[in-house]
Amino acid sequence: MKAPRTISIFGATGSIGASTLDLIGRNAGEYEVLALTGNSDPQALAQLAIEHRAQLAVVADEVHYDALKAALAGSGVEAAAGLQALLDAARMGADWTMAAIVGCAGLEPTLAAIECGKTVALANKESLVSAGDLMMDAVRSSGATLLPVDSEHNAIFQCLAGADLSEVNRIILTASGGPFRTKSREEMARVTPEEAVRHPNWSMGAKISIDSATMMNKGLELIEAGHLFPIGLDHIEILVHPQSVIHSMVEYRDCSTLAQLGSPDMRIPIAHTLAWPQRMASPCTPLDLATIGRLDFETPDEDRFPALRLARQAGEAGGAMPAILNAANEQAVAAFLDRRIGFLDIIAIVERCLSGYSGPRPATIGDVLDADRTARDAADRMIGPMMESVRA
Repeated sequence: MKAPRTISIFGATGSIGASTLDLIGRNAGEYEVLALTGNSDPQALAQLAIEHRAQLAVVADEVHYDALKAALAGSGVEAAAGLQALLDAARMGADWTMAAIVGCAGLEPTLAAIECGKTVALANKESLVSAGDLMMDAVRSSGATLLPVDSEHNAIFQCLAGADLSEVNRIILTASGGPFRTKSREEMARVTPEEAVRHPNWSMGAKISIDSATMMNKGLELIEAGHLFPIGLDHIEILVHPQSVIHSMVEYRDCSTLAQLGSPDMRIPIAHTLAWPQRMASPCTPLDLATIGRLDFETPDEDRFPALRLARQAGEAGGAMPAILNAANEQAVAAFLDRRIGFLDIIAIVERCLSGYSGPRPATIGDVLDADRTARDAADRMIGPMMESVRA
């Protein structure tokens, strides 16, 4: 019998982490959990660590260390907290690491896991957006295997099936269009956080749900795809597909187009990366095209959803611009969820941060983090006056 594959999950208490642990729990004996991490819910993290017999549980926010340690007392699971503990956990050398910390906070732990030279399943698109060149350099130098978890990038990976990128004409990223696909700008100006997180197809966390509503999520995925599948952003297109059945497509130079289809369940791409290069059974609902009946497609409207235009411009500019885009968006989304700004203010803030930045091209992760902080500070300065307007 082969030894269990060792696993670490960064972002274990989020939706991706829960889906990953669900699959691991259904395949007892095949996986051994080394480390689980979470941000600020020590009770949930402790419960998962005990249930899955992890060696280590790390809470990112050090304020929660005592609560985590108390919840793990007598379990045999080690407790730790803070950024350095996250980096130490990443360097434990798990055979397979799920990188699912939301936002740029996942950048350093993801890079630390990549530098171990093992397999990293990437569900944290923001880290690749912000520091794509540096991360892909680390993948090449360490010999790590980077497997995309986002349903769109995983679909592209499957459609390529090891083919040479020189054979590819274009990559087509599909987008659901989010909950406001048919709404006017005037209608979107009045939407609430509750409406914006109500995705028509997917069950996701709050931040990614808002990104889907603004379509910034697809803009970030465009930049991410440019790093994972370097054929040039001018050969990567976005197509709105409301049913979320076709997750993305690859068109080859002979004009054959391959598409990956599946139910909108994140356990499908997670299972693909967890078992890769083999396949594993999943509990997901099989696709029933006869019941679905039709598949619709639309060209995205960049006037109503300017995030797509801004993301493409940032990706083409390169340097620090994708990091500025991502950081400003994270701050603005958080402000919207806190009801400090309106929905349309999110992308307005991002655009102003991009137009106002003139810093150097990042050469190190420290440079990326400096650009990230600069953008967050700029966004926060804009949020204050907008907050007064919303309250008025």
